[in-house]
Amino acid sequence: MASDLHTIETDIETFLDSYAKRDLLRFMTCGSVDDGKSTLIGRLLYESQQVFSDQLATLAKDSKAVGTRDGELDFALLVDGLAAEREQGITIDVAYRFFRTDRRKFIVADTPGHEQYTRNMVTGASTADLAILLVDARKGLLTQTRRHSYLVGLLGVRHVILAVNKMDLVAFDQTVFSTIAAEYRAFAAKVGVTDVTVIPVCAVDGDNVVQPSQRMDWYRGPTVLTFLETVDVTGTVTAQPLRLPVQYVSRPDADFRGFAGRIASGLLARGARVRMAPSGFETHIARIVTPEGDVESAREGRSVMVTLSDEVDVSRGDVIAAASAPVECAAQFEASVIWMHEEPLLQGRQYLVKIGTQLAAATIAPIKHKINVNTLEQLSAEKLELNEIGTCELVFDRPVPFDSYASNRALGGCILIDRLTNQTVGAALIHFALRRSQNIHWQALDVNRAVRGAQKGQTGCVLWLTGLSGSGKSTIANLVDKHLLALGKHSYVLDGDNVRHGLNKDLGFSAQDRVENIRRVAEVARLIADAGLITLVSFISPFRSERQMARTLVGAGEFFEVYVDTPLAVAEQRDVKGLYKKARAGQLQNFTGIDSPYEAPEQPEIHIDTTRLTPAEAALEIVACLTAAGMLAPESLKS
Repeated sequence: MASDLHTIETDIETFLDSYAKRDLLRFMTCGSVDDGKSTLIGRLLYESQQVFSDQLATLAKDSKAVGTRDGELDFALLVDGLAAEREQGITIDVAYRFFRTDRRKFIVADTPGHEQYTRNMVTGASTADLAILLVDARKGLLTQTRRHSYLVGLLGVRHVILAVNKMDLVAFDQTVFSTIAAEYRAFAAKVGVTDVTVIPVCAVDGDNVVQPSQRMDWYRGPTVLTFLETVDVTGTVTAQPLRLPVQYVSRPDADFRGFAGRIASGLLARGARVRMAPSGFETHIARIVTPEGDVESAREGRSVMVTLSDEVDVSRGDVIAAASAPVECAAQFEASVIWMHEEPLLQGRQYLVKIGTQLAAATIAPIKHKINVNTLEQLSAEKLELNEIGTCELVFDRPVPFDSYASNRALGGCILIDRLTNQTVGAALIHFALRRSQNIHWQALDVNRAVRGAQKGQTGCVLWLTGLSGSGKSTIANLVDKHLLALGKHSYVLDGDNVRHGLNKDLGFSAQDRVENIRRVAEVARLIADAGLITLVSFISPFRSERQMARTLVGAGEFFEVYVDTPLAVAEQRDVKGLYKKARAGQLQNFTGIDSPYEAPEQPEIHIDTTRLTPAEAALEIVACLTAAGMLAPESLKS
């Protein structure tokens, strides 16, 4: 830092050139609560002269008010910015800090230690090249040490510093340090963490943080900062084949068509032969355009725009890859899923998935198992709760370009997004494509939905009746079916009687079984509509996300959500089967409206108020809506 100040004063151009050439290391700190993560980062910032005078004055004031060092400078306060953290003395959020030395630039993520903030720790690890894992020398390896080590290995962080902190509280005992180091190396090998450097430190006093400790002269290794400045984090990704996910297609005029993106791995060179994915077309790189002008080559991490020698159809989400090592495409994967939301991940539920620069839809197929990250035991599971990790099968709605996460984070890692709220709810790390993914192909058929519908004088579609038990869904669906028959139309009703007793007889009424029940019904409804029939689906289908999934399967304009709106009190009065009475008595579990939620449609195509309409009137209104939408005429005659 002092060298930088001198260079700035004497030769600003030399400084700027030197600064631009310094590489960037992203690292994170993790460990159990109160192991000293924030203190270590604060000491790094302070001793590398990254704290300005006004910040230092504020630190001194805060140290007296809320510090834990009896009025001395509490370096943890440089990082613990949230008021809640200062009040509790713990780190909750992921705190990012930037600093630099004469040799390198750094971005550090200080992550929480509490188990309930595992998702925050995962966020910090997702972009890190190195992890500093702190251990209290008095306590040794704890549950969180093992948990965070497992996550670090799972997320592909290649280098780990085990900082054995608070050595002053064990009288700087070398035996204590050696025992912890040996125990950790043995555990780390089990979770795939192989590059481990163990450093004894006393963060509050700065021993072995920036300067070597005089009180631990038995230690001959690097200090924390020395290792951070010298560790090589460039070789692995650069040696991988070219991967350039296309983020944006630029067409300012008829003479220029460029494809912009950030190089995920490998070397991009002008004239190199490349293959597009998923199309498979091959061509050559004509130009590599950067803000500084055209360049002959660019490496991993560089944002560029390229032009191609041939007119090739390339869109956002496609990947430009080396022709000699093309990227694979598949639609079904085995993946590790880290769940980050309060609502559980349910088998059979569909989520949006962001992989590379592409957005797709994916269904959670079987959850093979979840992991007890403390014991590494594999446990059977039908759902994943907040902060749990499991191995699942993901089924995408179309083939997508991918690499395994172990070989390429950018094309092997993806985030799961709730379809309704657009919240990020999980992260998935792809292991490999399922073999069956390569063996399943769409068969081109000459007789399609439009042809089948024309034969019947109608357009195949799905009427999805949803509402509480006892709302009158099945009664109304049967009346609509009769009206359509009288009009000479072809229809079919799917309800609990013909589905729950056959196709779905293996499913119960838990949340995950309800999701799978509706997924299967939606797939069957899609097939019947594809045959040109008007399909009437009569299920409670309490969750909006599953009804949305059914809508996307059928297609725009041919899915009609019918909300059979009946107040709970009215539905209970109609309780012919006595189900509500049993649910109130605790004899029926997971009964919608009693101990399981019903999520009412927000914008249904058809809203039936059963307090205002009789079943016969409701059926006529539905038929009228179908007529107005043109469903009772063949597709070729629809206006």
